[in-house]
Amino acid sequence: MASSRASSAATKTKASDDLVAPVVKKPHIYYGSLEEKERERLAKGESGILGKEGLKAGIEAGNINITSGEVFEIEDHISERQAEVLAEFERRKRARQINVSTDDSEVKACLRALGEPITLFGEGPAERRERLRNILSVVGTDALKKTRKDDEKSKKSKEEYQQTWYHEGPNSLKVARLWIANYSLPRAMKRLEEARLHKEIPETTRTSQMQELHKSLRSLNNFCSQIGDDRPISYCHFSPNSKMLATACWSGLCKLWSVPDCNLLHTLRGHNTNVGAIVFHPKSTVSLDQKDVNLASCAADGSVKLWSLDSDEPVADIEGHTVRVARVMWHPSGRFLGTTCYDRSWRLWDLEAQEEILHQEGHSMGVYDIAFHQDGSLAGTGGLDAFGRVWDLRTGRCIMFLEGHLKEIYGINFSPNGYHVATGSGDNTCKVWDLRQRRCVYTIPAHQNLVTGVKFEPIHGNFLLTGAYDNTAKIWTHPGWSPLKTLAGHEGKVMGLDISSSGQLIATCSYDRTFKLWMAE
Repeated sequence: MASSRASSAATKTKASDDLVAPVVKKPHIYYGSLEEKERERLAKGESGILGKEGLKAGIEAGNINITSGEVFEIEDHISERQAEVLAEFERRKRARQINVSTDDSEVKACLRALGEPITLFGEGPAERRERLRNILSVVGTDALKKTRKDDEKSKKSKEEYQQTWYHEGPNSLKVARLWIANYSLPRAMKRLEEARLHKEIPETTRTSQMQELHKSLRSLNNFCSQIGDDRPISYCHFSPNSKMLATACWSGLCKLWSVPDCNLLHTLRGHNTNVGAIVFHPKSTVSLDQKDVNLASCAADGSVKLWSLDSDEPVADIEGHTVRVARVMWHPSGRFLGTTCYDRSWRLWDLEAQEEILHQEGHSMGVYDIAFHQDGSLAGTGGLDAFGRVWDLRTGRCIMFLEGHLKEIYGINFSPNGYHVATGSGDNTCKVWDLRQRRCVYTIPAHQNLVTGVKFEPIHGNFLLTGAYDNTAKIWTHPGWSPLKTLAGHEGKVMGLDISSSGQLIATCSYDRTFKLWMAE
């Protein structure tokens, strides 16, 4: 009993000790100034040694940092931050005042003008509009106006660059223009009269005639094939009486062949490099004397030579070209000669006055082919810039711009009907243009390679002949432009073609060094 009481008493004492709260040390609170106590401490000399030792110990321990005169200007730092914040507030204020179009396409155009991406990943029209507003608040709305002004200036300069410009020509050019006008107007009247008479023919008769023509064209066959030279043959041209064929070769030789038996008549020696073309005078073999100028040819070295039929040497040289002359063509009157050059121009020569009367620019690259209208009033040129131009020789104006080909134009030809023009291009197509509507009326997907030449039937223009680098020549109906016949037989690229004045014979010349004659059975 005694032991149990003692243990219970000890337990009570322990519990009471746990319940007693710990004594809290109260800090000493001093009232009033410590000045007197500080004076007493200083009088006793405690600050001298102890203060210095404490300071030294604090510096060594790194608890006290004493600078060597460096100062951090808090006020300047605060003022910079304040300026940035104020600038941002001003920018936001300007942004709220800027009016931005709600048209998303216009917003994109403005961003493009400012040189910014028109859209970001996951960005919607509202975010794009807000981005434009923020950009304008930084660069200012004047930047957009400036870019628009620059765009307008560049557009104006481009328009001015594309405009045809004229300069004063010699008096001989004026005389020639008047002569061409007097020559072409009666021919145009005659052509229109013939068209009216042709229209009076009954429709059934015209249809049957066309069917007969198509039937004969479908029966075209190669009846003569001749090796013309040891180098590729680049051009061929029938004489006006259809009894001779002239060929131009890369060897520098030009040759005259009899038709239809293809016997060699003359070899014209004078060129030293690739001959681009050789053409007969419009009155040659008809009313022109053999001693007169009957042919003209051009070569890659810029030389243009005139030939007679009684000599193998050139009668005269036309000097003035310094780079390659691609094509040469007689005006229907026979008085003028047109040449196309790789210096981006074409020229008109008056052989009676024996001078160059026109040096016409207008293409941005070399001019390749030239053709004259049947009346003699117009000239058409095709360039390596993929554009063609129709020029009025009576006024000097470019009356029609042939825009539509994707690659170089290698051939151009006028139809005898007076209003159709055909162009052949490196884009493998042949386009037919209407001078009355001043537009392209049909695009013929003619070949599988670049088209080297186009030629209308010379009497009525009842069919169109095209040749290409796919080794074929093709005949197309007019006006339907459907394929009639494919003239296949060459082993190389077809580089030149022609139709006789009677329309009965077709000649093609090729890279395989041969020329072929085609005639209906």
